[in-house]
Amino acid sequence: MTNYKELQQKYEFDVFPKRDLCIVKGKGARLWDDQGNEYIDFASGISVANIGHANEKIVEALKTQAETLITCPGTFYNDKKALLLEKLVNLAPKNITRAYLSNSGTEAIESAIKFARFTTKKTDFISAMKGFHGRTLGALSATYKKEYREDFEPLVPGFSFVPYNNFEKLKEAVTEKTAGIILEPIQGEGGINIADKEYMQNVQKFCNENNIMFIVDEIQSAFCRTGKMFACEHFDLQPDMITVAKSIAGGIPMGAVLCSDRVAIPTGGKHGTTFGGNPLACAAAIASLDFMIENDLAKQSTEKGNYFAEILKHHELSKVREIRNVGLMIGIE
Repeated sequence: MTNYKELQQKYEFDVFPKRDLCIVKGKGARLWDDQGNEYIDFASGISVANIGHANEKIVEALKTQAETLITCPGTFYNDKKALLLEKLVNLAPKNITRAYLSNSGTEAIESAIKFARFTTKKTDFISAMKGFHGRTLGALSATYKKEYREDFEPLVPGFSFVPYNNFEKLKEAVTEKTAGIILEPIQGEGGINIADKEYMQNVQKFCNENNIMFIVDEIQSAFCRTGKMFACEHFDLQPDMITVAKSIAGGIPMGAVLCSDRVAIPTGGKHGTTFGGNPLACAAAIASLDFMIENDLAKQSTEKGNYFAEILKHHELSKVREIRNVGLMIGIE
């Protein structure tokens, strides 16, 4: 029998620390390793498998699309891309009118950074302490954690960090060069830190009044994870841009930037992607969103998340200081 662990160790340029498991199969919330052992995936594939592993609706959509058209350059129109764009815009807050499709969350952040600079003709950005936005150079510049940043400096200039949920400190950091403010409504990797509604609304109002793009990073929190299709709905927000990825396509790589009319479009080849919005990924995303809606996963997330959090709060867990949750986005500190 092939030892897949040894094979991967031999050939992979391995940047991720690994658990001593080789996962070979998934179905719903369950995973199996190459020894036949069964596990429950409490991490949802790092928030990618919101609708479960090997979801039948995704599998069928991929089979059908793979037999029809797998790739289509962005220089052509495409049926699946058109249908997905319509669905995303109609599900998003009402000020969102267009969407740009990419391959991942970090690419969505990179795109949002470029769109903000192009729109405002300014250069600088503010994000929050403990925030995480990706590991490519621009997204990493907006990411707070020192351990991720220090070996790759100097990063993109013009990025600064302020305490989360502190509007006065944020205002103090703004200059005439500030092009955008990038915030997670609920910090994921930072510890499930939940923004105050008043704080987020104040930031949005301030951005609207000062020619600053308000970019809400929903790469982890979108698509029913928090009890709403988008977490920013909890805060009654209408941001200039919403970045999404992870669970959008049922496990198939995809990201997107959802944009309001305040965002200018850099045409003429100033921005683009080879694989972003390919028909295969779009078909999977359509199926994924349909499954979420048909099964009312937002409501399920609220009910199950509150139930789970309440049980955790009443357990005698001596080392637990606090349980925080919005839907099924749960933090145990």
